[in-house]
Amino acid sequence: MHNQLFNRSEQRDRRKQLRNEPTIAEWLLWQELKESKLGWKFRRQQGIGPYVVDFYCPKAKLVVEVDGDTHYEPEAVVYDEDRTAFLNENHIRVLRVTNTDVYESLENVVELIRTGLTTF
Repeated sequence: MHNQLFNRSEQRDRRKQLRNEPTIAEWLLWQELKESKLGWKFRRQQGIGPYVVDFYCPKAKLVVEVDGDTHYEPEAVVYDEDRTAFLNENHIRVLRVTNTDVYESLENVVELIRTGLTTF
């Protein structure tokens, strides 16, 4: 049986729901990433293995995760650590920013992503 890494069919509905109902921070950041505005193509709510990530740049193998308050709960911390380990094992880097980072300093977040895109 083929083990598909990207966009597994069983995740289709979940990915669609997440794309249709983004958080405000995800929506704001997507306005900066969509249409290759940074010179790199990003996908949002990309399935990678058993996980769905907020934003993924295939060429740079870079995931950008926008973390809200729920990411600090103990179960979420473990889940995020497991997800990051899985992604790193598949040679995908993870850049985490918070909702607050996006709200208070979107330009700095975009610059951080730009730096992450060029350092691989």
